[in-house]
This record gives sequence, structure tokens and C-alpha cells, in this order.
Amino acid sequence: MLATLPRLQQIIFPAIERRVLDTLQVNLGYRCNQQCLHCHVNAGPRRKEVMDDATLDAVLAYLAQGQVQTLDLTGGAPELHPRFRELVSAARSRGLRVLDRCNLTVLEEPEQESTAEFLAAQGVDVIASLPCYLEQNVDTQRGDGVFEASLRVLQRLNRLGYGRDADKILALVYNPQGPSLPPSQQALEADYRAQLAQRYGIVFNTLYTLANMPIQRFGSTLLSHGQFDDYMALLQSAHQPANLEQVMCRRLVSVDWRGVLYDCDFNQMLDLPLQRPDGNHGPLTIAELARHVLTGHPIVVRGHCYGCTAGQGSSCGGALT
Repeated sequence: MLATLPRLQQIIFPAIERRVLDTLQVNLGYRCNQQCLHCHVNAGPRRKEVMDDATLDAVLAYLAQGQVQTLDLTGGAPELHPRFRELVSAARSRGLRVLDRCNLTVLEEPEQESTAEFLAAQGVDVIASLPCYLEQNVDTQRGDGVFEASLRVLQRLNRLGYGRDADKILALVYNPQGPSLPPSQQALEADYRAQLAQRYGIVFNTLYTLANMPIQRFGSTLLSHGQFDDYMALLQSAHQPANLEQVMCRRLVSVDWRGVLYDCDFNQMLDLPLQRPDGNHGPLTIAELARHVLTGHPIVVRGHCYGCTAGQGSSCGGALT
């Protein structure tokens, strides 16, 4: 069990229920070419977890039911999955919006040389992690040389039309470097636009600001530095009840590499599966999802959920308010 979970279980969070499902978020595995300090997945090059063929086939079968409008692909680095392109192509052929949560540098990895062109041809939204527009800050958080590699990939995506063409959306993602809340998304986006354009000629569509979740690698760092309780107190004191109306778990289901369903990616990392609506034992899986209606079903909450409702709010789509 994750070291932070017992503490998070002691913190009361308001009860919330699901609305109509519109997004399937699929974690294709925890393998990644990077190993970032803030990573709530604890992903890295040595992780072996990867979605098998049977589970991916179940994802494809569910998408064929036409019950969601968006496929949100994440990891690890989702592009490293051998059937990534097949999944993207199948979803796009059915008219689904597809999001690729990309760390940028993976597009320079061996056998990924044409992935950027594939994403552009398919009209996939690229949600790209870039925690700062300054080299030192990025390399401190993500590793030496990551900033320069990220710039090269962003410039390549711009040449392919990303950030410029209406069907090629490029969103950048910011995470704080430490136990603090993100600054104003609107103000930080303006800074990113000015700095990236002036220094590197890079353009993008929007910036998402995400709070760091007190789980996995970041949670362990907080514990080791004696900062966990202070960070949780910060999140709780900044809680905005209005953000409860917009949290992503109301309309999204997260699928792990085994096919197990969760209310969100963070619950997945804490091994807190979605509660079965039929009351049966065992976790609900993607192979069963089409047979169940989740609207009105209670969402599994713990103390870490304050990371989504603190301040301006935080979700896979950035600030909530």
C-alpha cells in the first residue's frame, strides 16, 4: 500500500456523484522514457506494466458502442504501446476526439520518429507536459536535456500545424515544482505565450495548470521532507466548493493497464477502484462497462481529492474556475 494512503483515508472529502459519462481515459502502461519528480504515476523506463492485447481489444469493443465522445490516452508514455496507433486510428474513424498526453521527448525515441506526423494526420489533440518556459526549472524537474528536446519537438509540431491549424490542438501542461498551488492559469498562459514566442518562435493553443497530487513519487517526497501535512493543510484551506461541480471524475472513467475501472487516474494510482453499481464483488472492468449505467453513482473520494478543488481547481483539462 502506498505510504500516503492511510493518511489520505483519514481526511474527509465531500460526497459527490457521477453525471453522464463522456470520456474514457485509458492508461496504456506505466513505462516511460522519463522519470519526473512530480509524476503521480511513478512512471519510468524500468516499469513493466503494459496493457495486453485482450484488454486493448476490450477497449476497442467498448468504443464501438458509441457511448463516449472522447478517448484520453495516457501512461507512462502512451506512444510506447505497440498498438497505440491502431487504437488512435480506430477511435478517430468513429469520430471520437482523441487526446494524447505526451511528454514531448518520447517523440524523439527510437521507432517514434514518425509519431508526430501520425498524430497530425489523425487530428489528435496533443496535451504536452512543459512545466516551465525556463531550461533550469524544466531540467531540474524532468532531467538534464529535457528542455532542449522538448523545444525541438514543439517546433516540429508547430511545423506540422499544431498550435496553428484548427484541427491540430496543442495544449501545454504546467505543474508546480514543489508543495504549492499553481498560479493563475490565465496569467501564466500569457507568460508562456510571450516567452516561448519571443525566445523560440513556439505557439500553442492553451495552457493547463495542474496541482501536484500528494500520491506516488510526489507524495513520497513530501513525506521524506516532512511536508505532507503542511501540503494537505494548504489544499484543504484553499478548497472551493464551487469546483465540485466541474471535477473530471463526474464524467470520466479511468481504465488501468489491466482493464480495471476507476473514477480518475489518481484513484488508479492509489488502487481505489470504482464502486460496482451492481453491488457484486471484485472490480468493474472495461469488458463490463457497456452493461452498466454509472450516472448518479457515488464517486470514491479520499483526502487527495482536495488537489482538484483547491484554489482555481485542477483537472486533466486544467483549471476549473
